[in-house]
Amino acid sequence: MPTGRGLDEWTEILAATHLGFDIQPTPRTPGKFDGAVSRRRFGGLALLDCASLPWLGRHGKSAGDAKEPIMGFQLVRKGVELVRESGREVTLTAGDIVLWDGWQPTEVEVVEPFLKRTLIFPRERVLAVCPRLAEVDALPPLGRSGPARLLARYLDALALELPTLDEAGGAAAADAALELLRGAVEPSVPTTRAAKREALRTEVRRYVRARLQDPTLCPETIAKAHAISVRALHALFEDSGESVAALVRRERLRRCLEDLERPSGGSVTEIAFRWGFRDAAHFSRVFKRQFGATPSDARHAALARIGKESGAAGLDPDDALL
Repeated sequence: MPTGRGLDEWTEILAATHLGFDIQPTPRTPGKFDGAVSRRRFGGLALLDCASLPWLGRHGKSAGDAKEPIMGFQLVRKGVELVRESGREVTLTAGDIVLWDGWQPTEVEVVEPFLKRTLIFPRERVLAVCPRLAEVDALPPLGRSGPARLLARYLDALALELPTLDEAGGAAAADAALELLRGAVEPSVPTTRAAKREALRTEVRRYVRARLQDPTLCPETIAKAHAISVRALHALFEDSGESVAALVRRERLRRCLEDLERPSGGSVTEIAFRWGFRDAAHFSRVFKRQFGATPSDARHAALARIGKESGAAGLDPDDALL
């Protein structure tokens, strides 16, 4: 657990765990400042618990300065915090919930000794499930809505269960958190034509990922499931940089790579057939084109890496703070 014994050290801790801030004392900041952060990682996300005495911090003087590719879902446990962003000021007290964006310039003032729990998401993963957020200047207030409270309670359950989760469990927990975040945020975001289009693309991607093992998965079945024509489906993806067929192939290859990197994933042929490929030679060609190595080479490299890691001692350098 990183502990700040002064504002300079606190600046470094927040930059490593939350966002970069230019931190200054306030009249309420004691002569001996103290603060602490704990961090637990799972499925590409991070669950943080933060406690501190009063301080004032500015993240980014402008949108260009601010851009850090993360977003945070924050639950206030104790104390008072003022947040100034996009021309508005919000006072947060115990029980309040807020979503913040590392791309936005923000001023934060901790007014009273403060305790909060925050779930940190890669920004691109939030926009994948809530694409309309990319079109708004200010994030929607979550207040204490039912869906937001549901996600907050989920964070409490996560804090208890994370030590027992393996890698697959952590990935599933991260996916569940993103779905709960979508439920909390989507109703509050204005709808535009472009956002509706992106929302449908997101739904198609979600549908594809859930049915990669289905041998009938193809543009015709995808279009039928979404009550649109095949032509409309292709038009939906024409400005996305990836066709529907390419999306299906890429996602299947990604799942094949994940299984190849697991010792218990099965043979190369079994993995290929499991994820919808019906010709081993074709699978090997498209896999090498995507990843620059044959399936067998990718498996051998992964097993060698696992063997090396299992024999090594010490902490991940990124987790040395914890």
